[in-house]
Amino acid sequence: METSKLHAVILCSPGIGHFNPILELANTLILHHGFKVTILTATTPPAYQFLHSPEDLNIVTLPPADISGVIDANASLFTKIAVEMRQSRSNIRLALSEMDRTRTLFIADLFGTESFELADEFRMPKYVFFPSTAWFLSLTSYCQVLDKEVEGQFVDRTEPLWIPGCKPVRPEDVVDPMLDRRDQQYMEYVRMGIGFGLSDGILLNTWEDLEHGTLEALRKNEELSSLVKAPVYAIGPLKGSCRADGCDRARDSTLTWLDRQPRESVLYVSFGSGGTMSADQVTELAWGLELSGRRFLWKVRPPVEGGQADAAFFTGGSGEGDTAEEILGKFLPHGFLTRTCNVGMVITRWAHQVEILSHPSIGGFMSHCGWNSTLEGITKSLPMIAWPLYAEQRMNAAFLTDEAGVAVRSKELLALKKRDEIKNMVGSVMEENNPMRKRAQEIQESAMKAIEVGGSSHKALNLFIQDCMSKLQ
Repeated sequence: METSKLHAVILCSPGIGHFNPILELANTLILHHGFKVTILTATTPPAYQFLHSPEDLNIVTLPPADISGVIDANASLFTKIAVEMRQSRSNIRLALSEMDRTRTLFIADLFGTESFELADEFRMPKYVFFPSTAWFLSLTSYCQVLDKEVEGQFVDRTEPLWIPGCKPVRPEDVVDPMLDRRDQQYMEYVRMGIGFGLSDGILLNTWEDLEHGTLEALRKNEELSSLVKAPVYAIGPLKGSCRADGCDRARDSTLTWLDRQPRESVLYVSFGSGGTMSADQVTELAWGLELSGRRFLWKVRPPVEGGQADAAFFTGGSGEGDTAEEILGKFLPHGFLTRTCNVGMVITRWAHQVEILSHPSIGGFMSHCGWNSTLEGITKSLPMIAWPLYAEQRMNAAFLTDEAGVAVRSKELLALKKRDEIKNMVGSVMEENNPMRKRAQEIQESAMKAIEVGGSSHKALNLFIQDCMSKLQ
């Protein structure tokens, strides 16, 4: 579609996990729809991501906002991001004032809706990019109603939380900001949901076949759509792609090891760019993998004291300062590497997840269920072990197990997961005739149809562009 170089300014909240889907959105708009794109971000992404960046992509790095005097040092990750985005508005305004805003639209990710006032100031149509599920969007939008109707803590309820037209959310699966209504992150979360209703449209990283019922509720259910208000465009899956360049030696050795393994025989174990575990949980996971007797490739991150699940979110930390041998020697059971050397490989540094998941020897994926990783897994037709850690990941895990039917999940949602249960989950996912594998293949085919020319996501993106053009005339 000819767009005469529409210019999209995309505001990205801090964190590599937020930047990755925005980069994919930018690439899609540029390569397939002729846009120019400027990304405003305080995140410094890994250099490999820019090896194939198109000429019409401009990255503007915003100065990090000083929030030390605004929030408590122990504030939650959600609160830190929300407050940093709020405190960055003067820098965002300056960046917008210095650019050519001819035929320009403004897209904010889910944490950036408070900057809509700047879009109004500069007379730009404003949109939300919500890089997750329609189900999560429905809960976030409806939480302002639940806030008035539900007494006490959500997690103390015995009945699921009802969302009009959508699957209810079990109390144990609510997103992190809803765990404690007295915490600032809860107030920030309610405000976020209200902010979505101020947009001219919402872009979702999902597709029609995957969440048809929930998407219909967001558009047509009178109670829910009156809160969302704006059109909802399901344009996914936007996911990482293999990049042939940018390989380092560690990644080459990983792929070389995978080349020697039988087809669909290896379980890939990774908990994303920010997920961390306690030392006890790392130990139980190691024993579970060993007892399963299955081949595995494990991207290990050092545990943190107290097991704070999102401790590495901003850094993507992997034990910087320690050698791989020091990291493994400190935190894995004695003799684990020797005993599993014929079936397993453990890595501590960065590895390109999409390339690993695309390798024919990978047959399953143990994941924290961040939506980026979830899409990368299910679009490679991989059955999964859902191991949520923080944010909305418990909802994603529930979706994968109960709705999509492509994953198994521990019975221990918050407590320590024991080695025997881990062993059993690995065995069930890696079983050759696993019915989850067939279901994952069906979802992969559905995803590919959605993004091809004439598919539902391709049509939705065209409708979004038509709406942009009408507002910019």
